[in-house]
Amino acid sequence: MAKNDNMLAILWMLHSGTQITAKQIAEKLEIHIRTVYRYIDSLCASGVPIVSDTGQNGGYHLLNSFIQAPLFFDLEEQKALLHAAVFASEAGYPFSESLNSAAQKLKLYTNREQESSLNRHLAGFEVLNRDIPQAVKRVVKELEWAVANEHSVEIEYRTGREEQSRLRVLDPYGMLYWNNKWYTVGYCHLRREIRSFRAERILRIQQTQLVFQRPNDFSAKEFLIQNLLPDLERKADMVPFIIGGRSETLDDLCIHWFLGHHLKERTSNQAVFLVDEKALHAYVPYFLFSYGKAIQVIGPQSFKERLRSVAAELMEYYQI
Repeated sequence: MAKNDNMLAILWMLHSGTQITAKQIAEKLEIHIRTVYRYIDSLCASGVPIVSDTGQNGGYHLLNSFIQAPLFFDLEEQKALLHAAVFASEAGYPFSESLNSAAQKLKLYTNREQESSLNRHLAGFEVLNRDIPQAVKRVVKELEWAVANEHSVEIEYRTGREEQSRLRVLDPYGMLYWNNKWYTVGYCHLRREIRSFRAERILRIQQTQLVFQRPNDFSAKEFLIQNLLPDLERKADMVPFIIGGRSETLDDLCIHWFLGHHLKERTSNQAVFLVDEKALHAYVPYFLFSYGKAIQVIGPQSFKERLRSVAAELMEYYQI
């Protein structure tokens, strides 16, 4: 019997809830008792909580909490986990080798019918995403370790506005993947405040001996959203932004990361957003141009004028 089969058999014996000795295991599997000890060590190393009791009535057994936990996933759960692995891999998950290894282990004890079904579901399931360079994956891996172990890092970082990079010491509180990019959020010793940093702009990263304590209940996601999107309670700074157009086009705008946050009313051919006026004039014209005649700006009038101004600037820029 193969090693993996023997280890699975030992696990099932222990899962019965009764205490069993190494000698009993060796006799049932017809293997040497020293081989049983090696398999037990391997199971313990993989995280299985095996308890060893010494003495005349000693033997091996599993912790009750582990016995009560399900050891195997059903087919739908396996499919969901393998699909999630595809998403993670395409997002530039830095531990892709471990992820692939886990996926292979998941398939290891499926029967032929289950394996065939899983392969059919995976064959027609793909995710198209922006390719992430290996250098960025290495940075993300270093950041993940620093976040988990609360260790400060020294980074060489260049913002989108700066030509020269700067050295900073950062206490990374958390990480997130948003809009096809990896971010870390933490306390910047240079600026003396909490800031967000794009992983692809970190040119070099090095672990330090400094440690920090993450604030209780800190959420990198909430921090980034609060800094990207204005507070909707500031009604005085908001203006109604009304767009008409095709239903499918309006659907797309209503789930846009910026406009979707400001949606107030939606009908079959019109959407009303409550938007900060400065942000409306600064950012929205540029991504609206891609929709062409599929949309119509109904108001406010100041935004229509801003659209014409931006269009004129672009025409002048590209004149030959």
